[in-house]
Amino acid sequence: MADAFCSDCKRNTEVVLDHSAGDTVCSECGLVLESHSIDETSEWRTFANESGDNDPVRVGGPTNPLLADGGLSTVIAKPNGASGEFLSSSLGRWQNHGSNPDRGLIIAFKTIATMSDRLGLVATIKDRANEIFKKVEDQKSSRGRNQDALLAACLYIACRQEDKPRTVKEICSVANGATKKEIGRAKEYIVKQLGLETGQSVEMGAIHAGDFMRRFCSNLGMNNQAVKAAQEAVQKSEEFDIRRSPISIAAAVIYIVTQLSDDKKPLKDISVATGVAEGTIRNSYKDLYPHVSKIIPNWYAKEEDLRNLCSP
Repeated sequence: MADAFCSDCKRNTEVVLDHSAGDTVCSECGLVLESHSIDETSEWRTFANESGDNDPVRVGGPTNPLLADGGLSTVIAKPNGASGEFLSSSLGRWQNHGSNPDRGLIIAFKTIATMSDRLGLVATIKDRANEIFKKVEDQKSSRGRNQDALLAACLYIACRQEDKPRTVKEICSVANGATKKEIGRAKEYIVKQLGLETGQSVEMGAIHAGDFMRRFCSNLGMNNQAVKAAQEAVQKSEEFDIRRSPISIAAAVIYIVTQLSDDKKPLKDISVATGVAEGTIRNSYKDLYPHVSKIIPNWYAKEEDLRNLCSP
């Protein structure tokens, strides 16, 4: 109910909204204060099949500017009953056999969306990956290549360009069987093709060890104090010429930080959480060890604790 001035009662009274008739009625005297008003609330009406799918959608999905028809083409659903079964199924087969220039793109976009959801990526990264794939597909030079590797590589490049990088191993885990080597080759191919189209090198965005730190620490279940120390340490490590990949440095810093805490993490667990081989973490630890006193924050570990660290 809401309040409104009633000309019959000569005062503010509670009114009842009759949505079916579009009338606003005074609850005291029954006078219709407003008729045929427009209901601006959501109209939850389902247009789904009557097969238990009660998804309350008002309209279809948003338009997609990457598709020729904007993604608003009509899809003939499967029949539910005996009546009209022959006609509906025939129309469905006819539609499936018809030429749809966007059919391959629609399937590719759905695959990218599935991979993005499994990695917990935001919509902007998914949309950027769709744009990259569309540009490569328009060149008509990707036929015969591993489609899953191409889509995974598009997602990898999109993550880099949106400053939310993921490791190749993380992308590989959702790439429908594509290997790291295949994704790497697909990435180089895409970068080359996009460079030929624009006439300039493709900006991928620099990778820093700190980009992965919070996610890796979360995978290991580290406490907030250890996470904060690891983030500060990895920023300090950039001041030194440590010729290791950012991911390897991040894994080594996590190893050092956890060894200085009561909750020590086995090297095997760190390897699984970061996707970095145990041998690589050891070698990165050797490179970081001479700088430990300058990397690890003073509030987290004392000099005595640092001296007790295992030498490489």
